[in-house]
Amino acid sequence: MERTEPPGPRLPGTYKEFVRKFPALGQSHERIAKAVEDAGPLDAKTLALIKIGICVGAGLESALRSHVRRAMQHGATAVEIEQTILLGMNTVGFPRTVAAWAWANEQLERGV
Repeated sequence: MERTEPPGPRLPGTYKEFVRKFPALGQSHERIAKAVEDAGPLDAKTLALIKIGICVGAGLESALRSHVRRAMQHGATAVEIEQTILLGMNTVGFPRTVAAWAWANEQLERGV
């Protein structure tokens, strides 16, 4: 499965600085991400939706926004992204779910 990044990399500045300072770690991180994605049959859209769910549970705003962009790139609709976030409500709680929903809506408005 081919992994694609958003057109014109929109990576957080801190991430770019970290990878510039520690290129071997950045490359290792990318290799692991690719190996994990290639380890099973899930398509890129499903992988992005799952990662959105993980971000909801962990409260990771920047990562959630990134995976919302990736999900949209791979054909996920706003309704699919929203349901992915709502699935966390009974597991991780109302406040975390609402926060993630707000972050995702901001990203959906910005687009890919």
